[in-house]
Amino acid sequence: MTHKIELELRKFVAPEFVFGTNARFLAGRYVRNLGARKVLVVTDRGILEAGWVSDVIGSLEDEGIAYSVFPDVTPNPRSHEVTAGAERYRTERCEAILAVGGGSPTDCAKGIGIVSANGGDILEYEGADKVSFPLPPLVCVPTTSGSSADVSQFAIITDVPRKVKIAIVSKMVVPDVALIDPVTTTSMDRELTAHTGLDAFSHAVESFASNAHSPITDTHALEAIRFICDALGSVVDHLDDLQLRGGMMLGSLFAGLAFSNASLGAVHAMAHSLGGLLDLPHGECNAILLEHVVGYNFDATPGRYRRLAAAMGTETCDLSDADAREALVGRIAGLRRSVGVDVTLGALGMRREDITELAANAMNDPCLITNPRKVTQADIEKVYERAI
Repeated sequence: MTHKIELELRKFVAPEFVFGTNARFLAGRYVRNLGARKVLVVTDRGILEAGWVSDVIGSLEDEGIAYSVFPDVTPNPRSHEVTAGAERYRTERCEAILAVGGGSPTDCAKGIGIVSANGGDILEYEGADKVSFPLPPLVCVPTTSGSSADVSQFAIITDVPRKVKIAIVSKMVVPDVALIDPVTTTSMDRELTAHTGLDAFSHAVESFASNAHSPITDTHALEAIRFICDALGSVVDHLDDLQLRGGMMLGSLFAGLAFSNASLGAVHAMAHSLGGLLDLPHGECNAILLEHVVGYNFDATPGRYRRLAAAMGTETCDLSDADAREALVGRIAGLRRSVGVDVTLGALGMRREDITELAANAMNDPCLITNPRKVTQADIEKVYERAI
């Protein structure tokens, strides 16, 4: 036996999901099967223009299901958008929610469901296991191969007055059904394909290194790394290739199943802080931070990082820990640069005078709990310094 089997108690939750070409057209059938007569469709303007909402609405009409479209979701969804969506859900007397889009519409849809079922303001549910009652039925049609919000226990919402992103973690927010259709990702341009792909990659890396990992999450995380490393470098230059898009969608799915159950680490805590304070793209922030955080964490669990390197095709068996760390960090940086993400946080607008506040906010993020190495605010500030 190569690896010692870990026998600590671990739970694993996942929605029902359907993967494959044209899965989006099953939305109406699944909403009907969940018993809803009217559904709130949560999306954004870009997805509307791409035509994926029309496809989903057509499937609702085929099943005789009424609907109301809520398209007012922005990147890094705001708490007031959740409030507006919940009010629309109430006044339209909807009985289910259908999210069509990437992580932002899906997280907003989860927030709408939380408030609709539990009352109050979405910001009251920050943290782990604060949601008491199940959401209304939630069906998701993801259109990016990155966030994996369609299969996860996480919802990320921006608290605008405080300029922070809050993380809501609860099995109550796991969707009922995810309809995972690689075709929907063909409307992403090269830049968004790279950012979302590296977001999925960071999910896989952080969940594998997480101190809450398990044999089940490990299997999904390593498979995600293999799929993403095989496809990402090519798909950015062949945006209509469904085989490559399918590989990325599978990688994102496996990564989502891994991080939903093993959680994440310092990369996401720091990226959430950046997104809240400076409204920066989440996937791009993850991509820039990942190599620096891996370098910081490596000595806490070198064996796991060596296995991760092997999944990327970088063997470290004959290397010292220091050399293995440099090899892995270099490989991660090379993957990022190979798809055109070659900027610093400073180039995105982060200033050195922001670092103290950013680090303080990151220290309050629940993702830090499962980081493999214990961190202080001073440690976080140093990592931000390296990435600026």
